Amino acid sequence: QVQLVESGGGLVQPGGSLRLSCAASGMIVSFSGMGWYRQAPGKEQELVAVITSAGATTYPDSVKGRFTISRDNAKNTVYLQMNSLKPEDTAVYYCNRYPPRRGYWGQGTQVTVSS
Repeated sequence: QVQLVESGGGLVQPGGSLRLSCAASGMIVSFSGMGWYRQAPGKEQELVAVITSAGATTYPDSVKGRFTISRDNAKNTVYLQMNSLKPEDTAVYYCNRYPPRRGYWGQGTQVTVSS
């Protein structure tokens, strides 16, 4: 059974940074494309970062240059480094395979950007 556990969220001021972690069990993250997704209240879910099994990364324009996805194969963990955070980055952040698998969604981690 696959379990993805997100952590690292919190309250941060605009311009601040956070690093999110996604610890995986029941799957090997380096064998799959992995993504970070976010959902803000009243908005559709948004894909914010992808890392392929080959290590290539992609980002939407909304976070490009500010967010960095990476993975630690030894820890079977995927990370999302978020810099220069803006209030519009406030959301619950989730990791999942890319493309996502319905049964793999975890609890997510709340990120709030506010002064």
